[in-house]
Amino acid sequence: MALPLVLPPTVLGFYLLIFFAPDTALGQLWLTLTGSPLSFSFSALVIGSVIYSIPFVVQPLQSAFQQIPVGILESASSLGATPLDRFVSIVMPMCKRSFITAGCLGFAHTVGEFGVVLMIGGNIPGETQVLSIALFDSVERLNFAEAHAVAGGLLMFSLVVLISLYRLNPANTNSSWVSR
Repeated sequence: MALPLVLPPTVLGFYLLIFFAPDTALGQLWLTLTGSPLSFSFSALVIGSVIYSIPFVVQPLQSAFQQIPVGILESASSLGATPLDRFVSIVMPMCKRSFITAGCLGFAHTVGEFGVVLMIGGNIPGETQVLSIALFDSVERLNFAEAHAVAGGLLMFSLVVLISLYRLNPANTNSSWVSR
């Protein structure tokens, strides 16, 4: 689960590109079901982004789950609650903030991704071009006014996400995103 934290995004993107190719089992299945290849598509971007952001989603949830007293779950079990009942009735309400935090961190991390996106989605305007690639294109064209606008928007988005998360979890701003 933590591999995407240290693996260069282009390496992950390269192997996903190979895995999504039309001559692989997944690529053929996708082509059969949708009529279009998975590589260089918006769907590939979503799948790759989810894989790339897994550590940012798993960490806050894992920390939150570890904070749940085992006795509460055992008591619910002894009263006949199934694992699904315990998850829906106990775990989800106790970890609501952590689920929100995990989703926000995963999404925010994905918004700025460059390497995975470029490898599996390319840079197809209106289809697979994302803000990080648009920023790169602006700089490459020496259009710094456009680059400032895109970069400023991404900076503001990042600040809003972080401020919102810190307000959602005020007692947990040290390093843990766990809600109590």
